[in-house]
Amino acid sequence: MTIDTFLFDLDGTLVDSVLDLATGVNLLRGELGLPPQPVEQVRACVGDGATQLVKRAIPEVPFNETLLRRFLTRYGEHLLDQTRVYPGIFDFLDGHRHHRMGVVTNKPHGYTLPLLDGLGLTPYFAVVVGGDSCREKKPHPAPVRYALQQLGSSPHAAVLIGDHHTDLISGAAAGVRTCFCAWGIGQHGDAPYDDFAATPPDLLRLYPGAAP
Repeated sequence: MTIDTFLFDLDGTLVDSVLDLATGVNLLRGELGLPPQPVEQVRACVGDGATQLVKRAIPEVPFNETLLRRFLTRYGEHLLDQTRVYPGIFDFLDGHRHHRMGVVTNKPHGYTLPLLDGLGLTPYFAVVVGGDSCREKKPHPAPVRYALQQLGSSPHAAVLIGDHHTDLISGAAAGVRTCFCAWGIGQHGDAPYDDFAATPPDLLRLYPGAAP
């Protein structure tokens, strides 16, 4: 079956947000009297949602909901300081405007929408599923299934494009094709995938655009 639905992870797939995430982490670490974490260390903590990011990036302090809210507040103040769309992403999106497209991310919905809007990505996506849009986050298949339902799409005609093993596991469990993006923040671990894209331009090679 021809693929007519493209679901994207956000951080590490559509956008490079590591520097702003690191800013949020290190502002909170400073408030707690802790030294800053190197950007690459924060990078290794990203991919499973804000809760896991805080737990991994601030292991010195027992996790609680107040700590999470403090991080989200600090991060939200710097959401678009240095976050950028990866080069080549707009080329793909422009070439597939006639297809169904959505975002499925573990980032909270309230932070995802302004980020997409601020970077000019909002018009491309008919559905945006955040980390708090469903009862479960990726790697659970529920967010992918919900996106497909909202788009009126079949799993057999869809692909989930992401940079992290949570994307690959979630997509496979939902019955969609998966594409691992090697340019991103995460890693595939031992999770299998159907397609491999070393750079964003590879997406156009894998899934050529066409007139409707």
